This record gives sequence, C-alpha cells and structure tokens, in this order.
Amino acid sequence: MSRGGSRRFLGRHPTLCAVLLAALLAGAIAAGWWVVQRYRAPAVTGIAWQVDNRTVGIAGDWQRLGAQELLVQWSAVDDLAFVPGSGLPQAPVLPDWRRIAQEPWARRVILGLGGRFDEKRARAGIAELAAQSRALARLPTPLNVVGWYFPVEASPEWEGARQLPALLKDLPRPLWISIYDSANGGANEMADWVASWLPPDVGVFFQDGVGVYARTPKVALEYAEALRKKLGSERVRIIVEAFRPAAGGFRPATADELRPQLAAYRGYQTYLFDGPHYVTPALVKALAR
Repeated sequence: MSRGGSRRFLGRHPTLCAVLLAALLAGAIAAGWWVVQRYRAPAVTGIAWQVDNRTVGIAGDWQRLGAQELLVQWSAVDDLAFVPGSGLPQAPVLPDWRRIAQEPWARRVILGLGGRFDEKRARAGIAELAAQSRALARLPTPLNVVGWYFPVEASPEWEGARQLPALLKDLPRPLWISIYDSANGGANEMADWVASWLPPDVGVFFQDGVGVYARTPKVALEYAEALRKKLGSERVRIIVEAFRPAAGGFRPATADELRPQLAAYRGYQTYLFDGPHYVTPALVKALAR
C-alpha cells in the first residue's frame, strides 16, 4: 500500500486507527517494563552489618534497594561491647545508635548479641556467649528492636549445634540464628538436620553460599525451599552474600553478579551481607537503576 493509500485508509477508519495506536502503545509500555525488570534487582528486606571499628560510623543509601530492616550481627564481639552499659570493655568509638534508629534502612532492627570473630572459639564457648547474650539483651537502646540474633553460626558438621536449644531457651523472642552448609550435603539433608534440633520458636537465616562459590543461586533456592517446607515460611530468611573472593580476602560483588541471586530468591525475605563492607553507593546505584 502506498503512503497516500495508507493515509486514506486511516482517515476512513478512525476507530481502527485508535485501536492500533493503543495496541502499539501497550506493546511499547510492556517492552519498557520488561527491560526495567530485567535490569533492576528485586527489592531486599534489609542489610546485615558485621559491626567492627572500621564501620562504626555506618552510613549508606540501602533504602534505595528496598531495605528497611537492619540485622546487627553482634552488640559485643570478643568481649568488646559496641553498646553502653554492658559491663564489658567498650569499643574505642561506639556507633551512634540514636542516629541509626532514624535511618530509613533501620526502621526495624534484629539485634545481634554476644559473638566472636573466630568461629572455632565461638563454638567452643557457646555457653559463655549465651550468658553474655542474656545480659546484652536486657540493655535499653533507641532502636526499634523487632527480634534478636544469637551469632554462633551452625552447620551440619558441628555436633555442638545440638546444645543450642538448652542455651537459647532463656534468650528473648523473636530469636534467630544463622546456618550454612559448607560441605554441600544437600538441601533436604540440611533441612532434616536443622529440624531435628532447632526449637520451634527460633528462626534461621540461611547463608546462600554464592559469595564463596559454594553453590549457584538456583541450588541455594533449593535449600531455602527445603527449609521452608520443614520449618514454615515465617522461620526462614536468606542471607545474600554480596561479596566475592579476591586476592587476600574479598571484594564487593558486581551488580551483574548480585542480580541473579536476588532474582532467584523472589518471595523470600533477603538481607545483603553486608551493607557497610560490600554494598557500596556505586553498587546500590547500579542495582537500583
């Protein structure tokens, strides 16, 4: 059909023209929506923070990723307190908890209790850390604390995990611990092991293992789903490892590395580990675009 013929046809059929135009616009909008969804990461629930002297002045714009919850790994570590009034030696500089409480990414806080940087020492001294945690949990803070976290991580090769129920019974609720599977024993096996000893009123943060290349996001999701079937959806949340191995340690993951993790865990409550050390302003910008 010639250009003139096209104009005559459209002039004789204005209703059809409007329908075609609407369809074209709808298609364009749908295509644009798909592009945005393809490149924008799904919203996260919150960020985790492994408190140390280097990040005591925690600051960021993680709310751009949807974060409204802060998981504080510990309020005292290696017998050094990051909160006042504990009776333990205090860190050289304490976090400004009052300012943190006003941050949009810390509207709700799950407050970690007594922990250690070294996992072997933490596991060897869980009774001592549980007693320390009971005292820390009683301290007032300006934070909107919606739960507590006992920061001794559990994995299937650790027989001492079965001591945890007796030690956790006197800690406040809601209470959380974290779990991981460095041996990749399998999703169902992990879920069965956790369910065999975990108190029914304690939830788990599952460390996805993607940051250390222990598994892919797809396999990590299988673990989360197996845990959810055993424990219930309200007791399972996912720690999204926002780092990758680098010479001498770890580096922040790139946006392209993180997006598949976050996309795989849609429908789960997710926490980036950890905000101050690895989720930089540049990474937030790339994920939020």
